[in-house]
Amino acid sequence: QVQLVQSGGGLVQPGGSLRLSCVGSGFTFSNSALSWYRQVPGKERDLVATINTRHVATNYPDSVKGRFTISRDNSKNTVYLQMDRLQPEDTAIYYCYLRRTTIWSTNDYWGQGTQVTVSS
Repeated sequence: QVQLVQSGGGLVQPGGSLRLSCVGSGFTFSNSALSWYRQVPGKERDLVATINTRHVATNYPDSVKGRFTISRDNSKNTVYLQMDRLQPEDTAIYYCYLRRTTIWSTNDYWGQGTQVTVSS
């Protein structure tokens, strides 16, 4: 079955960096666009970045543009989110996301979530 397993995250000081990883299985990774979302308790889950099958990154909101970079390594079935110059407002639970469309159905899949806390 489809699985998205995340790693990375944790506590970092303002101005620091973190890298999140998400390993996918159960689907053709190289043929799939993947995204990262984040969610603060009590608020909606917001899109942070998307990377398509040609390694083109899109959908960075202004709040993270120039600081966050999404990338992928198809040989490792892994999508990354490099987060630099982190700010307290980046504190959230981060999720990787896949929308998988087959001839039979469309399904959304989420990683388990990773807490990122930016605090001094």
